[in-house]
Amino acid sequence: MALYTPSTSSTTSNPNPDPQNPIHHPEIASMRLNYDQDTLLESHTNPDPYTQFESWFTHARSTSQPGIEPNAMCLSTVNPKTLRPSARMVLLKDYDPRGFVFFTNHESRKGSEISQNPYAALTFLWGQRQVRIEGKVEEVEREESDAYYASRPVGSRIGAWASPQSKELAGGREELEKLEKDARERFENEKDIPRPPFWGGYRVVPDRIEFWQGRPSRLHDRLQYTKEEGSDAWKIVRLAP
Repeated sequence: MALYTPSTSSTTSNPNPDPQNPIHHPEIASMRLNYDQDTLLESHTNPDPYTQFESWFTHARSTSQPGIEPNAMCLSTVNPKTLRPSARMVLLKDYDPRGFVFFTNHESRKGSEISQNPYAALTFLWGQRQVRIEGKVEEVEREESDAYYASRPVGSRIGAWASPQSKELAGGREELEKLEKDARERFENEKDIPRPPFWGGYRVVPDRIEFWQGRPSRLHDRLQYTKEEGSDAWKIVRLAP
């Protein structure tokens, strides 16, 4: 395991080099944009949050720049024992009125936390828009995981077998490459590489979805959809920015 010790010349050793300015990085503090591209009004909002999401997602896809993945979302989970949250970027792979789907290793940190505390939050960031989703997490049907896994490139399917996701690699990068080589040799004569039993899909079933539109002077538009347990109706309220 590599250890890092900051040098005495590092700026981190002196968090306040200017006693007259308590902000360590004023150039970062001054970074800001004026949000003035759109509005989010109740009169122009679809009463169905999935239809509203599809409208925004379609716009994000059509306006995204090369190298930007509009289906990238921040997935947040919580360890129920330590109450410590963790977050990472994953890719949305499907959505419908049942919820929002992503795929991963069930034995990863997120998979472990979901198994103990089946609630999560998702956040999409599209320029001057955000969508925040909260809800219960469930595993998708086996057939759905099989179908998506079969659609992946061969290298990604091999990688799912090779990587002990979130586990420490004492042997460094070389150990990971050895695991990948072993997995590739294991399936070199297989026409169809089977899905690992420890890998599959999750669906976040929302009970709360918020649409956020940036506005001038930080007076942003925030519309929140909430659904009571056992009900199919969504309530829409405006939140203060």
